Amino acid sequence: MPDIITLTGLVATAPRHILTSEGLSITSFRLASTQRRFDRSADRWIDGETNWYTITSFRQLALNAASSVEKGQRVLVTGRLRIREWDNGERVGTTIDVEADSIGHDLAWGTARFTRSIMSSSAPAVSDPEQHEESAEGDPQPVPTEVDAQLAVEESVPF
Repeated sequence: MPDIITLTGLVATAPRHILTSEGLSITSFRLASTQRRFDRSADRWIDGETNWYTITSFRQLALNAASSVEKGQRVLVTGRLRIREWDNGERVGTTIDVEADSIGHDLAWGTARFTRSIMSSSAPAVSDPEQHEESAEGDPQPVPTEVDAQLAVEESVPF
């Protein structure tokens, strides 16, 4: 059973979006999460140590993250935790990866405007009524949207 974790923190690196040779979209970025506590004796907030995570998203979440998340923004991430020990001969360390199930902006620090993405599957995605036109039969039809050119292949190298 995988360990599920929810994190809040700052996007520390510009999200990197790639498309594999098999057509799989992948977006990853580093997340910095610093614990804070209020020191009553000093009457101020004190930062603790910063934890660093590599956040990786796939498929539609990767496309949406690439066009929505920017370095310096505060986000919430929920996903599967994976901790790996490594040794490259000179140094040893621990890498903490999270395979994201969801990513969103932390609204405690700002505002956001949500736009539902149109899925690329055979079934039409349901979105809000403002993004539909009625057909001759009176059924709502999705309004065509322009695909962001930057979401095309930036790199063709496997992740």
